[in-house]
Amino acid sequence: MSTDLDTTAADGFRRTPGGAIVMDGNRLRDEIVAQLRVTIEAAGSPAVCLATVLVGDDRPSQLYVASKQKKASEAGMTSRHVGLPGDASQAQVEDAVAALAADATVHGILCQLPLPGGLDPEPVLGLIPFEKDVDGLTERSMGRLVRGLPGHVGCTPLGVMRLMERYGVATAGKRAVVIGRSTLVGLPQVLLLGRKGIDATVTLAHSRTPDMIEVCRDADIIVAAAGSARMVTAAHVKPGAAILDVGVSRSERGIVGDVDFDAVQAIAGAITPMPGGTGPMTIACLMENTLAAARMLGAFPA
Repeated sequence: MSTDLDTTAADGFRRTPGGAIVMDGNRLRDEIVAQLRVTIEAAGSPAVCLATVLVGDDRPSQLYVASKQKKASEAGMTSRHVGLPGDASQAQVEDAVAALAADATVHGILCQLPLPGGLDPEPVLGLIPFEKDVDGLTERSMGRLVRGLPGHVGCTPLGVMRLMERYGVATAGKRAVVIGRSTLVGLPQVLLLGRKGIDATVTLAHSRTPDMIEVCRDADIIVAAAGSARMVTAAHVKPGAAILDVGVSRSERGIVGDVDFDAVQAIAGAITPMPGGTGPMTIACLMENTLAAARMLGAFPA
């Protein structure tokens, strides 16, 4: 798959060969991280700490955690890492998270999932106070999102919203389709798009949706988060629609998304590349949430 992009257009946005605006997650991530550093330094550089917990030696997870620590440093934050062996017990993992939850110098806690087989993530996540749940994964964070109370929103769906804001994708009165119903992305994405002030009319589609092409063809915005490689084709896309690709699949040719980029970029008005689109924004929003957590805990000026 080719994702070659044209040079910057007159409006300042990069565009695909088909003319779609490229919603560049790498660029926006770096903008957000740089602004967070400015904000922290302007406040006198108080310690803002993100703690990560990794169980086992899964190489992709190690790389992902390392990238989070790197961006935290670039944002002017500190990192703390707890690494546990793959044969750690449920009690050992829970004790590690409980210690971070009780530590006033730690503001955000991220437990890298999935945990090794035999470990139950729910009791582990349940130990994280909502103020420190910078991944927005616990039932308390999800419940606060539903209720419209202060709390942390999942980093990936929040990153989708940040991309649309940055690249001028209109939402009020628009029709949006979210493909995928996971608690990590799909369900919170529906809530974010439909909340007051965003005001999209949202349809949740999934593997049991019988008329997927017809549903998608009516949409001004499609968020593809089903984890099904290249399932969104040109036939699914209304001319000029904004297409945000969250799905990740591994193929012989590398990582591919839920969107057939080459075909869709010729029709869409705006599109995220894969990689380099929504993925970097997950880390950017993790940094945003960590600073917000420090504010919630009174460790950073409001």
